[in-house]
Amino acid sequence: MLIDKDLDFISTDRFAELKHGSMSVKHAFGNFILATTMRVLFLINVKDSQSGMWIFKKEALDKIQPLNDFNDGMPFSEEIKIEMFSNKKIKTKEIPSALYMREGEKKLESFNDGFRNLKFLFVKRVK
Repeated sequence: MLIDKDLDFISTDRFAELKHGSMSVKHAFGNFILATTMRVLFLINVKDSQSGMWIFKKEALDKIQPLNDFNDGMPFSEEIKIEMFSNKKIKTKEIPSALYMREGEKKLESFNDGFRNLKFLFVKRVK
């Protein structure tokens, strides 16, 4: 799709096909808050700000801030989406994906990670 539709960046929306038991109500609510905050602060239409499933053309990196300037923690996925979707020179799309129940252990620290991501959005907006 990246090549066929001549896109530069594709991200996925896990909520489009959310399978039963794949995400707790708490995580779904937190994701909703983070995605809504990102949409409002940066005026970009992304439904799943936390999905780490994305692909891009190498050339798109030349049109955004240097990778060394990116947050190197949990907010990285938010930041790359902000940079890609807000750049008018980059052709982007968010496509549906499915999320199934996790088989391994969760590494997420729900409240702390969520708060860090939310704080990051406000700090990036005022920079």
